[in-house]
Amino acid sequence: MAKLSQLLCIITLSTYSKLAFSLATPPPLPILPLPSYAQLKWQQRELIMFLHFGVNTFTDSEWGTGNENPAIFNPTGLDANQWVDTAIKGGVSLMILTAKHHDGFCLWPSKYTDHSVVGSPWKNGHGDVVQELVNAAKARGVDVGLYLSPWDRHDRRYGNTKAYNEYYLAQLQELLNNYGNVREIWFDGAKGSNAPNMSYDFNDWFAMVKELQSTINIFSDAGPGVRWVGNEKGYAGRTCWSTINGSSLSIGNGSIVNYLNTGDPKGTDWLPAECDVSIRTGWFWHKSQSPKGLNELLEIYYNSVGRNCLLLLNVPPNTTGLISKSDVQRLTEFKSAIDTIFSTNMAEKCSVKATSQRGGQNGGFGPENVLDSDHLWTYWAPNDEDKEDHWIEFKATGEPLRFNVVRIQEAIGLGQRIRRHEIYVDGNRVASGTTVGYKRLHRLESGVVYGYKVRLRIMGSRALPLISSFGLHFDPFWHPNGH
Repeated sequence: MAKLSQLLCIITLSTYSKLAFSLATPPPLPILPLPSYAQLKWQQRELIMFLHFGVNTFTDSEWGTGNENPAIFNPTGLDANQWVDTAIKGGVSLMILTAKHHDGFCLWPSKYTDHSVVGSPWKNGHGDVVQELVNAAKARGVDVGLYLSPWDRHDRRYGNTKAYNEYYLAQLQELLNNYGNVREIWFDGAKGSNAPNMSYDFNDWFAMVKELQSTINIFSDAGPGVRWVGNEKGYAGRTCWSTINGSSLSIGNGSIVNYLNTGDPKGTDWLPAECDVSIRTGWFWHKSQSPKGLNELLEIYYNSVGRNCLLLLNVPPNTTGLISKSDVQRLTEFKSAIDTIFSTNMAEKCSVKATSQRGGQNGGFGPENVLDSDHLWTYWAPNDEDKEDHWIEFKATGEPLRFNVVRIQEAIGLGQRIRRHEIYVDGNRVASGTTVGYKRLHRLESGVVYGYKVRLRIMGSRALPLISSFGLHFDPFWHPNGH
């Protein structure tokens, strides 16, 4: 009997021992601040579209006076389905419409003003551009955002703090109650030097927005969901943190544009940057203008999406109410070029190794994770004991690698970490940089390189670096130094 008990004890201990060794290694601790669910979804879009449309479209101007007659707004061929189709061809999943620009003209029939589509001959005053876009987008699975200009050059209440804030909040409630889910709402501090003094109750506005639509991202110079990048060129800083101190920000403050452009590694708020730029010179459609060239758009892409930001590209409808054919063609070419560049990852043909990996060989955090299709929640993580000189290396298994673009992505769901990194090909440094974040793209200044070993070295990090994805790509449109 004693032998049987002893045998059962051995079997039990053996079972527990095997169970213990089969338990998964937990992920490393996050480093604060962290993105919200809505911010993560926003970041993964990479490219979204702005639609500047209104009376300015018909007056050939950028900033209307507020004295325009609503009767000039008459887009007889308006087709929001064409707008959405253009967005889908361009790989866009979110479209933001200027529901009201600085001129005060409203693209929906607001109850609080007659300076709107109700005074237009379009659809005999019964039209609603916001509703047209919402209906077309919903049918195709595209999300909608709205811009409601704080500066209003038409409404007589502007300058009366209480009366105008009541008016603005009333219109916010109309838009957020009556048009379904709005994924992003845009606020800015733009106004002319001769505009009346006006205090906006931004905190009240933000609170109302969150009350009505809890998953929405609020854009402004100061967030609180998404921050402006600090310019309208579509360029982020070479260093660009998604973290920043929200308490140091204020809307319409021109002295903080450099801080907005780079972010802050010691920032207490997760507030990623959005890069806004127009496909044309102006924000509204002008007959005399044409879209930017493909190479210029690609340059913007590398300096926005490729620097840990989202690109908001304005594609304005014309006086007919359609996006011009030249703009449709250029946006389609842009999407095709991005697909051409990034559809093939030469690193996938490589063997991969790293300085160390969390939990050992079967810990679930090996370097092979950077080559899977999950760019957020699977990643390479080094051992806690390795404090410096982390690297991950890719070795060609056959022919030498040929590429001119390097893509690096961090597991930002656990915080942004990397401060400095370098890339080597067969022992020679070909690129270096600071932050990585959701995505860092290095378009190599030397042009195409050939080699057998590519090493990413992490030279500085706020905590253990977590690399979620890595790519080696060929950009046929990149010809530095005329080669």
